[in-house]
Amino acid sequence: MPELPDVVVYIEAIEKRILGQRLEGVRIVSQFLLRSVDPPLESAIGKAVKRLRRLGKRICIGLEDDLWLVLHLMIAGRLHWRARGAKVSKPRGLAAFDFPNGTLLLTEAGSQKRASLHVVAGEAGLRALDPGGLEVLDTDVAHFSAALTSANHTLKRALSDPHLFSGIGNAYSDEILFEARLSPLALTQKLSPEEIERLFAGTKTTLLRWVTRLRDEAGDGFPEKVTAFREGMAVHGRYKQACPRCGANIQRIRYAANETNYCPRCQTNGKLLADRALSRLLREDWPRTPEELEFLKRPPRPE
Repeated sequence: MPELPDVVVYIEAIEKRILGQRLEGVRIVSQFLLRSVDPPLESAIGKAVKRLRRLGKRICIGLEDDLWLVLHLMIAGRLHWRARGAKVSKPRGLAAFDFPNGTLLLTEAGSQKRASLHVVAGEAGLRALDPGGLEVLDTDVAHFSAALTSANHTLKRALSDPHLFSGIGNAYSDEILFEARLSPLALTQKLSPEEIERLFAGTKTTLLRWVTRLRDEAGDGFPEKVTAFREGMAVHGRYKQACPRCGANIQRIRYAANETNYCPRCQTNGKLLADRALSRLLREDWPRTPEELEFLKRPPRPE
C-alpha cells in the first residue's frame, strides 16, 4: 500500500501536471471504484483544480466550488500520467481522469478491487474520511507519546494504525522500528521515555529520508515504480538478507495477511520472534485484512 512518502511524491507529481487545469471528464470502468453518490461525480466535470492535499494515505484533488475527489489506492492501486484520452484497459484499469494536457489513469493489480474514489464537499466531507491519525512530521514528542500510549498495542500495530498515526503502514513501520532499534512486539505502554523519544526521532528520520529519496528518484518524471519493497530498505522485504547495520540475517514474523521484518540482533537482543508468538500476541490486536485496519472505529484522540 502506498504510504506517506509515496503519497507525498505522487501528489507533488500530480500537482505539477493538473493544478489549474479543468477536469474534462472521468471514465470509470470498474463499478466498485466509486463509493459515494452525493455530490454526484458529474458535478466535478468542468471544474478547475485548485489544490491537492494528503489525507492519511489518501490523495485529495480539490476542485472549484469546494468539491474534492478523494482517491485511496489501498494495496495495489497505482496512478499513471498518460497522453490525453489514453485508453483504460481492463482488467487492471479502473478509471481515467481527463485534463486538457493529459490523462491521469488509475489501475489496480489483482481481482479484489480495493481502491476507492469518493466525491465529497468541503472540509466536512474530508473530515468524514479522515481516520484522525496524528501527522508525525508536524507534531512534537509529547503529542506523539500521548497518541502512542493511548492504548496498549504492539509497536507494529500502533505505528500502522491510521487512527493513531497518519500515513504509516506495513513497510515504513518496519523501517522505523529498525531505525529506532525497537522490537515490533514491544508494547506501547511499557516503553521508557527514552525509547519513546528514540521512536519519535526514528519515525521522522525515516519518513523524511524516504520522501527525499523518492522525490529525487522521480525527478521531473511521474513516479511509476511505486512499490512496498524498495531497493535500499533496511529490513522490509529483506527476509534472510544481511542487516545493513550488523550483518545478521533479517527475520520475519507473519500473521494473517501481514508480515513484519526485523533484525534480531539490532532490535530484539538476538531473540527470534516465531510466527506462533506473533499470533498469540496479536490475536486480538492485529486485524486480519488491510481494510479492517483502515476502517476500524476511530478511537478518541488524546488531549
